[in-house]
Amino acid sequence: MTTRRAILAAGVLAASTMFAGSTFAADKLVLKASDVHPTGYPTVEAVENMGKKLEKATNGRLSVQMFPSMQLGGEKEAIEQAQVGAIAFARVSVGALGPVVDALNVVNLPYVFKNTEHMRHVIDGPIGQELLDAVTKSGKGLVGLAWMDAGARNFYDTKKPIKTLADLKGLKVRVIGNPIFVDMANAMGANGIAMGYDQVFSSLQTGVIDGAENNPPSYVFDNHYTVAKFYTIDEHLIVPEMVVMSQKIFDSLSKEEQADVKKFAREAQLEERKLWDEYEKKAMEKAKASGVTITQVSDADKKAFQDAVKPVWDKYGPKYADMIKRIQGTN
Repeated sequence: MTTRRAILAAGVLAASTMFAGSTFAADKLVLKASDVHPTGYPTVEAVENMGKKLEKATNGRLSVQMFPSMQLGGEKEAIEQAQVGAIAFARVSVGALGPVVDALNVVNLPYVFKNTEHMRHVIDGPIGQELLDAVTKSGKGLVGLAWMDAGARNFYDTKKPIKTLADLKGLKVRVIGNPIFVDMANAMGANGIAMGYDQVFSSLQTGVIDGAENNPPSYVFDNHYTVAKFYTIDEHLIVPEMVVMSQKIFDSLSKEEQADVKKFAREAQLEERKLWDEYEKKAMEKAKASGVTITQVSDADKKAFQDAVKPVWDKYGPKYADMIKRIQGTN
């Protein structure tokens, strides 16, 4: 049995007893949360702070226990465990959530956002709330609670600087397990390889993949920079992340507790953003100090990147046409 299946099987078994995503002690409820990133990472810290507020507001009845650093598996596993009630909260990329809730794939299109500031305006407004609601109404056993900033995603690799589209040709590049991202990498001339985040570091080490793509903090603080010394800033994706909650566990809470969860999750969305900006700056400083070759794609070359993904837009974009228009019209 694979690790992923073993984790899910264990979660299903636990959930069949009594809300495995929480631990009961008298009338207290400890809600389990999962994140692939380490302690101190902005998303981890934001959810931990949410838990402290929840504990205070409920006089200790509800609290959050965070399991960072992929202790409970990758993002796909976290989604599956939340769906069956094996954990309460999962902080996951919308890239990983898109295959579960298709409406979210609109923000997974390459270059759909002008920049990170534009993305923030979108997720903070009515479109952001509509997409959170789409998760809750999807019937997939999840409640969409809050957005998390994850900056812009860029390519990095073990072989050479990527200055132009031609430099991507033939490179084996890991992407999140979403068909949009595989097609995107392939359209750019690379070989897109869908792979769990928990497998990326070892795959870079052993040469199973030549590179990957992610934001600076993930690249640096999950140590990918130690084996892939070339980082290219092209911002092909600005994919926000989301905190989702197990529908089973959410429904078990009182109306007042549900309101508290939603309130503090929204506050976590805004708090994480401040943490993110500081963390991203530190990541870039650390990368530069360690000798990483950082390449900024020129505007002219970036246009070639954007033109290359037109087949991806042609394939996936039409059904999101109205939403795309609204996103691009957001200031």
